Amino acid sequence: MFSSEKSKATVGLHIEAGSVAATEVETNGHSQVTRFGVVPLGSGIFREGEVADVDALAEAMKQLFAQHNLSKGVRLGIANQRVAVRTLRLPNIEDKQELETAVRFQAQDHIPMPLEHAVMDWQVVGRGTAEDGSERLEVVTVAARRDMVGNLIEAMSKAGLKPTGIDLSAFGMIRALARQGHPPVGTGSYVSAPNAQTLPYEERVPQDTGADEGDQPPVGGQLPEPPKLYCNLGDVTNLAVARGSTCLFTRVSSFGVEGIAQRLAERRQLTLEHARQWLDHVGLERPVEAVGGDPEIVAATREALAEGAAKLVDELRLSLEFYAAQEGSTPVDGVVACGPGINVAGLIERLQRDLGQRFELGRPQALARLTESEAARLTVPYGLALES
Repeated sequence: MFSSEKSKATVGLHIEAGSVAATEVETNGHSQVTRFGVVPLGSGIFREGEVADVDALAEAMKQLFAQHNLSKGVRLGIANQRVAVRTLRLPNIEDKQELETAVRFQAQDHIPMPLEHAVMDWQVVGRGTAEDGSERLEVVTVAARRDMVGNLIEAMSKAGLKPTGIDLSAFGMIRALARQGHPPVGTGSYVSAPNAQTLPYEERVPQDTGADEGDQPPVGGQLPEPPKLYCNLGDVTNLAVARGSTCLFTRVSSFGVEGIAQRLAERRQLTLEHARQWLDHVGLERPVEAVGGDPEIVAATREALAEGAAKLVDELRLSLEFYAAQEGSTPVDGVVACGPGINVAGLIERLQRDLGQRFELGRPQALARLTESEAARLTVPYGLALES
């Protein structure tokens, strides 16, 4: 979505409250990670997926790209609550201009923002048959608040970057993770990977598709693979239900691992950076008595992590309930987790236990040569750099 051009070397750029991360991918017959980098971001510059200080963000981007000699062609990911994705079902209109008019007319009733204040893009993703036998089109429509996108573009421009596309971070996450297997929690080996294709992405897709693909007999007698829940545990929690590479539902929760660090920082008068370090140090695995450091801070950290894990479980469960409420949805079979939160010892195991779903660790094999911390932070920008 929002793509304007492609280049041989593309950088996926992902911004969170505490850091800016970039992964450069070169495509020449196959995709290869060539460069990458992460730089810290000062407190208050970026909050809940939106820019609060354009100049400071531009300076951080400039530092990141200069320090790691990254290409200037960038695909930027966005993840906040001022983006809407909807699937429209329209008559089979052949004329492109007429279809554009029909999409915009229908979008007014489905997009929860005035279209004059939004940047909108759309794409035909399928054809089907209505109950009366008439042909119809399925059109994915993505809309984002113009001022929110404008602030990001301004920061990129000031940093000397050239935006080649703006994408949902959830779509990048799915592209990075859906084409391969991942180690289940508690194991070190990869499970078998589904043979997924690159297919269009949508947020809420009703399954009553008449004579569409879902009603066709399975190829080779095999049933379609069940959908999975993908989640990026970062400053916000970015969630998507997908079958193969097809996104069926997306949601962004403003609470994430950064929220846990903020609670700890406020309670113990720590800097955010120190609070993040304490989360990684204490984790949820070892008995509190076995963790070195100030006993009061260790105990406060464990308490903040336990509370945060419970809230994350609530957010995951709520997303699954929203997804299950759509007509024709099929049950989710497992969770693929990525992002900085997967490196907090014991956190994924706690989520797995309390949610009652099998978890896998989302670590793309293209990032296997990196440290676990680097790979976790660079997963989404890697997916953003991949061709959709």
